[in-house]
Amino acid sequence: MFDLLFEFSRANCMSICGFLVPANLLLTSLTMVLVALLRPQVQIRQAVVVACIPALVMVFHVFTWFAVGVVMAPTFILLFLAGTCLAINFCAIAYPQSMARFLRSGWFFVVGN
Repeated sequence: MFDLLFEFSRANCMSICGFLVPANLLLTSLTMVLVALLRPQVQIRQAVVVACIPALVMVFHVFTWFAVGVVMAPTFILLFLAGTCLAINFCAIAYPQSMARFLRSGWFFVVGN
């Protein structure tokens, strides 16, 4: 069963990564926007759950490449992206006020208001 999933993951790598990379970026950005707007914790948790799904799928996808011995820059870059998205999402749950303050201060620094 796992051999079939691993082979599917490796055979369709471009399609899988072509979907997962933008999905990770967009969904994690959505979580950050919800935190910055001080939305209710329930909404933030729902966004985090949805955002963690493609990040975890990407981690498992990269591990299928590690299982066959492919150790290249793209595998580490994708693993770093997934790990960063997971870390941001977990921080959004653990430290929402600090993250909101950080995001708002960064926004005001860029905009200048």
